Amino acid sequence: MDDRQRSTLRALVDTFVPAIERDEDPNGFWATPGSAVFADIGVELYLSTLPEELSAGLLQLLDGLGQFGFVHQSQALREITLRSMQATGPAAAMGLDAFRQLATLISYSAVDDSGGNPLWAGLGYPGPPNPTPPDVAKTLPVLDVDGPTELDADAVIVGSGSGGAVIAAELTAAGLDVVVVEAGGYFNEADFNQQEMWAWQNLYYRSGPTPTADGNVTLLAGRSLGGGTTVNWSNSVPPRDDVRKRWEDEHGLDGLAGPDFDAHIDAVMTRIGATEECSDHNGPHQRMIEGAEALGWKVRRARLNLDPERYDARAAGHTGYGDQTGAKQGAYKTWLQDAADAGATLLVGTAVEHILVEDGRAAGVTGTATSAFGEQHEVTVRAPVVVAACGALETPALLLRSGLGGPVVGHHLTLHPTGAIFGTYAEEQHAWWGPVQSAILHEFDAVEDGHGFIIEGTHFNPGLTGSAVPWNSGEGHKELLSQTPRSATLIHLTQDRGGGQVVIDGDGQAMHLYPFDDDLDVRNFRRGLEATARIHEAAGAEQIACLVPGVEPWQRGEDLEAWLDALRVVPVGAGGLAAFSAHQMGTARMGADPADSVADAVGQLHDTPGVWVGDTSAFPTSSGVNPMVTCMSLARRTAHAIVAETL
Repeated sequence: MDDRQRSTLRALVDTFVPAIERDEDPNGFWATPGSAVFADIGVELYLSTLPEELSAGLLQLLDGLGQFGFVHQSQALREITLRSMQATGPAAAMGLDAFRQLATLISYSAVDDSGGNPLWAGLGYPGPPNPTPPDVAKTLPVLDVDGPTELDADAVIVGSGSGGAVIAAELTAAGLDVVVVEAGGYFNEADFNQQEMWAWQNLYYRSGPTPTADGNVTLLAGRSLGGGTTVNWSNSVPPRDDVRKRWEDEHGLDGLAGPDFDAHIDAVMTRIGATEECSDHNGPHQRMIEGAEALGWKVRRARLNLDPERYDARAAGHTGYGDQTGAKQGAYKTWLQDAADAGATLLVGTAVEHILVEDGRAAGVTGTATSAFGEQHEVTVRAPVVVAACGALETPALLLRSGLGGPVVGHHLTLHPTGAIFGTYAEEQHAWWGPVQSAILHEFDAVEDGHGFIIEGTHFNPGLTGSAVPWNSGEGHKELLSQTPRSATLIHLTQDRGGGQVVIDGDGQAMHLYPFDDDLDVRNFRRGLEATARIHEAAGAEQIACLVPGVEPWQRGEDLEAWLDALRVVPVGAGGLAAFSAHQMGTARMGADPADSVADAVGQLHDTPGVWVGDTSAFPTSSGVNPMVTCMSLARRTAHAIVAETL
């Protein structure tokens, strides 16, 4: 990037996050442009996350803007220029919006040398309560790969999240020699600085929010030792009885609706310490409960995998950046610790590329380990049992690269498409305090054909908030964000019936597609949006806003139905109602029929003995609830099947 392009980039960022003169705020939120925090550290970070073709496209955009003197235009003229570019076609509109999201995300999450951000004051965000991590020793022994490495084991598990970690613990407890291979790094309390930008770079899949290839849904997933359990929101929800019965009756997962699977669920809930003891309600959760009660709807207190002895309400809202207190009983503190204590070998920073097959059976895996200094070494783990547990976004890519799994590998991607509704109240809501999710509204979880939606709270991320709030103009965007201290954000999660697909590109890397075209899913997404808005109205919100450009927020005293009518004509997905997903499922699903599933009823591939699926990709359908406990329980069931076949 040359100097002219860099100057144009700063001007573009400042168009999205402009400095605005306000007498009462000469140096803070209103006066700070996005480039004040973005330009120094954000440009190179941003470019490093882009595929080559998108990076080239951005540079072409900057060249085009530069030729028109964009740097020297006024804010009003810049906004007119961008609207004109967006109007040239869907591709231009999608590209500019993707950049707008990332520019605002970095602007509101990056920190200066003091560990702060001048834009946070406008969000009412005091910053992390403990920016200096505690001195906590790492208790998991990780193998240091300093050259070409070949290991032998009874079983190799690819991925260390909620599925892989459970299987590792159960197999080692049965006496098997186990190797766990994780693509991300090993981080614990001593690393967690409670900073959003650091977490995106180190703990999340593809460095943070990642849109599907069609732009319809933004994906959030974990990528470190412990997988999603290191960054999830602690909500520990057992699988629904009706979903268990459907999986048994319609997909052939025998015993799933009865006491045998109850035992797996009970063991999981006990090991992760899931209780209601730490489920404190912050302002947004109190508003959700008040609104639901006024409407006669059912809300239950969430069970969280938090240790009451270590729980700190001031830090609980930051667990999406890694739990600095050690209260969260995620995979690396429970199942992986159990596995390591029993002798399992752990590799981190190691991306598995292929599953080895000999004489029609599993024979191990090959991959590449990358050190903190960028050195790369080939790794081979030879084992007669291979468990693919690298998540529903990557497990199908591993199977596709390896030529395994049959005709439906990568199909049936379900995402629990999630929308958000902002309610602004008279009082400050302190959304950053307390657990991220401490209550669940489940009134409509099976509203039609066994599918529906649930409503929950959400993590307070300054950057994600900045990127998610609708942008119609620079000043209007800041005006909406200035109301954040009094805002309560609630999310609605759709139990999707339709789905998408994971494919691989020419380099063998995963690409995610989600057309969002199932009629029932669209209806339920809209139902969730409307129900969430009604909760805010019933709880006394002064203003209600939705994640969509072009629709002004509802104001107290106006007709809510008329406002909802305006949203009902907005399309769902790219360019319309925004959706994100923290729950990815179903791309290597279990089932009795090899023509419509990848693995059998206990998780072994139909076409390759010795290769097993042990994560949310094994789900026959979307779960309809936060999937961690379901994943762990199915993984424990699969582990016992592996032991029964192996020993």
